[in-house]
Amino acid sequence: MGVAMRRILTWGAGFVLFNLGLSLFVVFGGVHTASGHWSSASRAPLGIAPDPRIERQAIIQVYAARAVSWRGYFGVHSWVSIKASEADHFTTYEVMGWRVRHGGKAVSASRRAPDSRWFGSEPRLIADFRGKRAEAAIPKLLGAIRDYRHNDEYTIWPGPNSNTFTAHLGRVVPELRLDLPPTAVGKDFLPSGFWAKAPSGTGYQLSLSGLLGILIAWEEGLEVNLLGLTYGVDVKDLSIKLPMVGRVGF
Repeated sequence: MGVAMRRILTWGAGFVLFNLGLSLFVVFGGVHTASGHWSSASRAPLGIAPDPRIERQAIIQVYAARAVSWRGYFGVHSWVSIKASEADHFTTYEVMGWRVRHGGKAVSASRRAPDSRWFGSEPRLIADFRGKRAEAAIPKLLGAIRDYRHNDEYTIWPGPNSNTFTAHLGRVVPELRLDLPPTAVGKDFLPSGFWAKAPSGTGYQLSLSGLLGILIAWEEGLEVNLLGLTYGVDVKDLSIKLPMVGRVGF
């Protein structure tokens, strides 16, 4: 066996063992997902989002929460909520696979609270955009929602899925400076081609069907995508990014 082949096998074995260690850490205490059946899981809001009856200005918020069941160990589900100026409610836009499986469209629009639990999992606020800038960005954002090209398809891994949708919105509306978590599996599944803006709009990425790629941007930092899993370094926020675990700050 040649030296080069031995190095490749050694690197491959190390990669497998590293991810196995991450998996054990996540499953046995590193990450907690909601337990119980999804049908009885809480969908109650956390109180993060403002009351639209009091906050009258335009608002755009983006959230992510651990996915349902075993999928939550690997990734999150993300969504965007929009409230127009003087509107008395938010409209939440998200992609859900069951809609496609039953012959519907992937994108759902509802009045569920922006900060409501995702079947028991507590959401984390990713972006919060308000006032005149949000008001100006809403028409562009609604246009990007209408133009989502994967509205007839859904694949958990490597995409297109809910995170593919949210990343698409970030690329079209760079004002959001959307820095999705490394656990947003599917964010690197590009709508077309192999080259695109980063979801934050502050850099670019190269990706092969969401399975292999690299991203360099001011907001996200440096990310390497291997088989849909993200490894990276964020110099701006002094943190590293790991699959399943997410962002680890210093």
